[in-house]
Amino acid sequence: MALAAVHHWIVVLDIEDFSSRPDPIQGSLRRAMYEVLHEALEQAGVPAEAVTTEDRGDGILILVGAGVPPVLLAGQLLRALDDGLREKAAFFSAAHAMRFRVALHQGVVGRDAEGWSGDAVNRAFRLVDAQPLRVVLAAAERARLVFVVSDEVYQGVIRHDHRTIDPAAYLPVDFEAKHGLALRGWITVPGYPSPPGLDAPFEEPVTAARAGAGSDRSVPPAAAAPSVVFHAGVVHGDQVAGDKHVHHAPGRLDRR
Repeated sequence: MALAAVHHWIVVLDIEDFSSRPDPIQGSLRRAMYEVLHEALEQAGVPAEAVTTEDRGDGILILVGAGVPPVLLAGQLLRALDDGLREKAAFFSAAHAMRFRVALHQGVVGRDAEGWSGDAVNRAFRLVDAQPLRVVLAAAERARLVFVVSDEVYQGVIRHDHRTIDPAAYLPVDFEAKHGLALRGWITVPGYPSPPGLDAPFEEPVTAARAGAGSDRSVPPAAAAPSVVFHAGVVHGDQVAGDKHVHHAPGRLDRR
């Protein structure tokens, strides 16, 4: 029996290049991923009773009760995850380093006997799987994770300049998800003044749905759509971070 759908903060955590690793390494990475998450939640002060997790193999879906302040998730939790990854770095070779893509969204989700579902969950996964996020993490060679929030979270939380969050470190990116859905995310990389890689052309993935199949996974690059160049605008920062150039798909950046 399905339970009534209620509002949650939705965090999706995904290990970079997980499927390319040998099985024993995948097992080690999964154990380390859960250790980093559990320690980070405790360190950030996120109440254990407000958190529900669902295993996704190479990542974790994390549902956090609406009563938990989102600033805690985008501030303290993000830093705790980054610290935890730094501590785990010594346990893996450079070839098998563990780095995360992390997304934060919010919305109404429902639960049945098998797990959680809802459009908000789908959107959170589309954010964490977005090609621009992968491009940024690949370009940020010193980074341990890359973080993306939905436009709703950026407008409602990030841009208000809370003490533990630097909105000037986020850049917007527009991309097309499954079924031609146009989405905007805001990306930041801990340790970088702004996310690298967004000023270079990259290949938009063709999802299996667009290729005529039924999977969400991208098809090989040879079948990819034409490259999209992100053009620069300006986000006005503060006295510490200053203004910065931002990059977006041509003709798709709304002025706010």
